[in-house]
Amino acid sequence: MEIIDKIVRWKGKFMSAVEIHYRDAKGVERTWEAIERVNIGGIVVMVAVTPANTVILERQFRPPLGRDVLELPAGLVDPGESMEDAARRELIEETGWSARELKFLVEGPMSTGASTEIIRTYLCTGLEQVGKAGGDDNEIIEVIEVPIESVNEYLVNAQAGGVLVDLKVFGLVEMARRTLSR
Repeated sequence: MEIIDKIVRWKGKFMSAVEIHYRDAKGVERTWEAIERVNIGGIVVMVAVTPANTVILERQFRPPLGRDVLELPAGLVDPGESMEDAARRELIEETGWSARELKFLVEGPMSTGASTEIIRTYLCTGLEQVGKAGGDDNEIIEVIEVPIESVNEYLVNAQAGGVLVDLKVFGLVEMARRTLSR
C-alpha cells in the first residue's frame, strides 16, 4: 500500500478537501476523498478533572450536525505551539480552568475513513478556576461538571433525552479514571 499523490480540490481557512490516489495491497490504483486540516500544528483533547473529582464536559452547537453536542474540551494547536501549551491554552479559553499538571493519555485518528486528523489527549489535573468559561468569539460553550464516577450514566441519560454525545468521551474518561486510580 502506498500513497501516489494528493490533489487539493478545495481549500478553506482551516480545512481542505483532498483526493488521495493510492495503490492498494493488490497493486490496484484507487482514489479516496478526505478532509485535511490546514494551518494548524495538531489537535488536542483534554480530560480535565477538578479538585472536586468532577470531569469538565462542554455542550456546544456544532454546525455540521445542526445540533448541540456534549464533548470534552478540545482545540487546534497553533503552528509552532507545543501540544501541551495548546492544551493549557484551550482549557482556559473554553472552560476558565487552568491545569497545573498534564499527563499524556493517548493519540490517534479521529475518523479514519474521512479525515487525516490525529488527536492527542491529555489528562489535566491540579485544576484552578482562573477565568470565565465560554470559548472565543466563534464559540458559545456551556461548561458542565459531572462527578467522574457517574459520567457514563450522565451521558447515556443525555443521549436518551436526544442530546448528541461525542463518543470519544466515553473511552477517554474511562482511560483517565484508570490512570488516576493507579
